Amino acid sequence: MNIAKSLSDTDGPEFLRQSFSAEQEILKCKLLLSSRSITHDGTVGDVNETHFIKILRKYLPRRYAVDNAIIIDSNGATSDQIDVVVYDMQYSPTLLDQKKHRYVPAEAVYAVFEVKPTINKEYLIYAGEKAESVRKLERTSIPIPYAGGEYKPKKVFPITAGIVATNIDWIDGFNSEAFRKNFEELTDSKVIDCGLAVSGDSFDIYDGDILIGPQKNALTFFIFRLLQRLQSLGTVPAIDWNKYATALGCNGS
Repeated sequence: MNIAKSLSDTDGPEFLRQSFSAEQEILKCKLLLSSRSITHDGTVGDVNETHFIKILRKYLPRRYAVDNAIIIDSNGATSDQIDVVVYDMQYSPTLLDQKKHRYVPAEAVYAVFEVKPTINKEYLIYAGEKAESVRKLERTSIPIPYAGGEYKPKKVFPITAGIVATNIDWIDGFNSEAFRKNFEELTDSKVIDCGLAVSGDSFDIYDGDILIGPQKNALTFFIFRLLQRLQSLGTVPAIDWNKYATALGCNGS
């Protein structure tokens, strides 16, 4: 009998654990290859961003787009360059696309992630500052008309922010006191909601508690928790395009 089928019949949970842990091992090998075979740090970073973007595209429903991007609001303010952005592609266009460059309207953003070689205090703070550059942008929301009237403007939801990397510097990973101390120093719009070290560590914040994922399935824990977060957010708010037009000097309503 097929080994996978046999395990699925006798121990379904173990079948899931083994199957998804293989996905993590594949990604780990790709990240290891880039770090050991590419001699330019910037290129290593670009390649690793692509690996993370591809794995998220593989698992997220098609309504979500995943790219690197800069976020822009109706006032023309922009964020820092963001390594990985999860945004709406069903109702919201990207703006001023030029080859790999794109602006994503602030209203369309669900989540942002920084991709680093490792997770430590320095990179954690850096990821928090990148998150803040997105969260401080203005997001519009207008009523949505339908046959029976109109839906009220949707309340904008908190944008999820995270950090992903190949490794983590703290010996005890996200369970370490050092991580928790550094994590608690990130407040307000710099808060980091989740993290992943493909070497075997992940966390997600739920009701104020830090949930730690299983070592051999850190990647899958990270993805499933992200899916749950996105599911809870529903759709993005309807963009007030007149606000964007007004910034161009248009006076009509």
